[in-house]
Amino acid sequence: MNQLTDATPNAEKVIRATFRVDDNADAVRLFGQGDRNLNAIEEQFPVRFVSRGNELVIVGPPDDVGRVTRLLERLLSTLRSGNEITDQVVLHAMELTAAGDEEPLDDIYDDTIITTARGRRITPKTRGQKEYLKAMRANPIVFGIGPAGTGKTYLAMAQANAALKAGLVNRIILTRPAVEAGEHLGFLPGDLQEKVDPYLRPLYDALYEILGVNRFEKEMGRGVIEVAPLAFMRGRTLDDSFIILDEAQNATPEQMKMFLTRQGFGSRVVVTGDVTQIDLERGSSGLVQVQNILLDIKGIEFVYLTEADVVRHPLVTQIIRAYERYAEREG
Repeated sequence: MNQLTDATPNAEKVIRATFRVDDNADAVRLFGQGDRNLNAIEEQFPVRFVSRGNELVIVGPPDDVGRVTRLLERLLSTLRSGNEITDQVVLHAMELTAAGDEEPLDDIYDDTIITTARGRRITPKTRGQKEYLKAMRANPIVFGIGPAGTGKTYLAMAQANAALKAGLVNRIILTRPAVEAGEHLGFLPGDLQEKVDPYLRPLYDALYEILGVNRFEKEMGRGVIEVAPLAFMRGRTLDDSFIILDEAQNATPEQMKMFLTRQGFGSRVVVTGDVTQIDLERGSSGLVQVQNILLDIKGIEFVYLTEADVVRHPLVTQIIRAYERYAEREG
């Protein structure tokens, strides 16, 4: 963290403001270990901090000092609501502040979808994720479209388990296209489970984390949870189920129509995908096409997540933005 000196440039254009945290423990968590959070804020805004125990002096242009003060206030409010101030929380709060959005963050992080087997609360991490969750709760069919790391599949799985726990559905069905195998799974070596496992592994991993291995295996054995490739959905009608189609950008238009018409009474469907990562060798993506077909039907909602909703390492956001700039340059 930069230290204030008497040689501050453009001194007539800067002001000083004091921000105090009454509770020392809150100050430590807010500032971050080794002032990690303060350093991140200094990199984003043209301000400097001087820390004096649980008190901060903020130095910078008047508008930026005001923004940073409000940023610290909303982070402190989030902390006092029982939420952890992670790197992702700080990053998202800074992005919202820079964009002029200064609404409280508590309504995002306080919405617990479900608690994992290890006692960790699963909550939305961004305002976009909050809207995605709201859509899943309100509509029979939801499309979650956005780049990698935005929580499209993970939040859908969490909501599916919450619906199962609440008795709103009787089972969960997870599916995705096995593009690399061209859906001709019979030509692959091994039994059915061995054939499909490599394509469905990310779904298993998420379920292990949410449910724990023992409960996951128990529910799989009872048929309450089913994980299968998209080709195996043909000819079925699925009642009272929470059905998730993952990696839907790799479903053909015919497969997308087939999948969506599997929905039965009492079922909910969530379709997730990233239209910038289509692996189909020929033909169009059903996820691209369906946006022009179903856009105005009541009960179907499209939610578009962006790099602002990425909850992985901060570099993931920068990578996504770099690829977007490259795509714009290349036309």
